[in-house]
Amino acid sequence: MGAIELRLPARYPSPITHDQIVFDAPLVFLDVETTGGSAARDRITEIGLVELDHGRPAGEWSTLVNPLRSIPPAIQVLTGITDAMVSRAPPFADVAPTLHARLAGKLLVAHNARFDYAFLRHEFQRAGLRYSSRVLCTVKLSRKLYPGHARHNLDSLIARHRLHCAARHRALGDARTLWRLLVRWQEEIGAAAVAAAAAKLAPAPRLPAGLPEGALDDIPDGPGAYLFRGEGTAVLYVGRNNNLRAGVTAHFAAGRATARSIEIAQRVQRIDWIETAGELSARIEAARLVKQLAPMLNRPARRPGTEATRPWPFRGRIGVRERGAEALMVLDQWRYLGLARSEVELHELAECRPPEFDPETCRLLARFFSGPRRGYEVVDLAALKTVTRDSLDFIRRELGKWERVAKAAKVRVD
Repeated sequence: MGAIELRLPARYPSPITHDQIVFDAPLVFLDVETTGGSAARDRITEIGLVELDHGRPAGEWSTLVNPLRSIPPAIQVLTGITDAMVSRAPPFADVAPTLHARLAGKLLVAHNARFDYAFLRHEFQRAGLRYSSRVLCTVKLSRKLYPGHARHNLDSLIARHRLHCAARHRALGDARTLWRLLVRWQEEIGAAAVAAAAAKLAPAPRLPAGLPEGALDDIPDGPGAYLFRGEGTAVLYVGRNNNLRAGVTAHFAAGRATARSIEIAQRVQRIDWIETAGELSARIEAARLVKQLAPMLNRPARRPGTEATRPWPFRGRIGVRERGAEALMVLDQWRYLGLARSEVELHELAECRPPEFDPETCRLLARFFSGPRRGYEVVDLAALKTVTRDSLDFIRRELGKWERVAKAAKVRVD
């Protein structure tokens, strides 16, 4: 079963006229269905897209994808895509060249775009292809255009803007709905307002003169810390972001006119980055780098305060896994011991000597644990006298319970 190229249906809304074009690039509205919520572990099962050229629908394309693994029953119920349906479909590697050509040079528009974009990047990487794109998230765009509304998931938007989706939770059906949604927003509040909001959310990055062509292409979409380097090995600035690529490119976006971003753009010659397990470890890693390297454009690290006297709220060593992370963060007495991605690494951290107390790490951890407990799970490693295969199985079971509940509750935020 191959990809399906379709004629435009008569039920499409009237196309936007040439003088109403909102964006400065061709658009592709895209949706993917998957076997789960982790781009690193799960796989795509269906792709659907609608292409626009000069504000007019130019074509649409859809295909089922064989994920080369079984689809969890809860997801089969949600999407209607079964193991039998994808068994004869092409694997992603077979459709990758065609899809890559269709997406090239286009602004990618998706709902909860980080989800779709991360899956595309991972799948293309496995197929041996580079893919990067400007991305516009319709969740963020809806929040910006209609700040008085609390809910911006796709079902809420369909109801609020009186749209119809004939195939909800199917890739092409959802992609068509996103196109209709953009048309409806322009009808309701005007093309100029939509254009202004979209320009802020999806600015076109301008590559600084000191960086080589393609310098941004390999930056990953996951959390981490990044370093801008100037002449030689001089570190200009250290930053962090839940999405490394978005964080870096934001510094070079058109209209970004802060004194810091201007100086970075004028002097940067190299970009390095460190991937982390989640937002918390990205903050800790960035703080460590600022303290160690003293970048000229970062604020100096704070002076030590009374953090050393703060009581540790756990019995001892703990592991923290943030949502979607592959690794377990190991912490003890306000100290960050490291990441464990395997049994060997967990053994090594259990044997290593704890680092010196760092006030900034303590402040970050205290702020993290004092907030609402959302998106992470804690494992009490102090209860495990020694790290054995049985104790590792216990950790996996505990984390697996949380992951299964999260997946069953909602595979994706859409």
